[in-house]
Amino acid sequence: MPLIDISRTLNAAVAVWPGDTPFQMQPVLAIADGASVNLTTLTLSAHTGAHADAPYHFAADGATLEQVDLAPYWGPAQVVTVARTAGELTPADFAHVDLAAAPRLLVRSAASSQDPTVFPTAIVYPGPALIAHLAAQGIVLYGADAPSMDAIDSKTLPGHHALRRHGIAILEGLDLTHAPDGLYELVALPLKIAGGDGSPVRAVLRAV
Repeated sequence: MPLIDISRTLNAAVAVWPGDTPFQMQPVLAIADGASVNLTTLTLSAHTGAHADAPYHFAADGATLEQVDLAPYWGPAQVVTVARTAGELTPADFAHVDLAAAPRLLVRSAASSQDPTVFPTAIVYPGPALIAHLAAQGIVLYGADAPSMDAIDSKTLPGHHALRRHGIAILEGLDLTHAPDGLYELVALPLKIAGGDGSPVRAVLRAV
């Protein structure tokens, strides 16, 4: 079956969290200048584009990237579109879905179709009641096309902390434009970064 790339293309124009480090790719060597190879240096935030949040990102005692279990980032997943365009998602937003069909939930919202060069001002995000409901259904990973698991202006991050309490891994910044609702195999492995709080991923789906 063909693969569906649900990552975002990284370039200097891709939006990052306000105040975060923009993506840069600096040429160091160039074949066109007589070098034997092309070589570049990358500068970017750990939370650029499609990325995994390690618990350490929002909890001082949370696991860092080299410590996280990789199992949630590879396996059966379900893509579900929500009608809500902003605010907290609740179990009612998924009443039409068999959440037990796959242990990884990827939520598509309006964020997938928005301009990737403009950081959104309003997003949908999982509320604590939804997260508890998902955990009861056996969900081990929650992925979103939005850049956060909480409201953009949240300082307490209840969604992030609820996901950690229930042992649910986090993917943010996905592009689900070309992934119709349904069941897939997901691969979205983060880099093994010692002390890392996040990592870009190359997130890919394969229909099952």
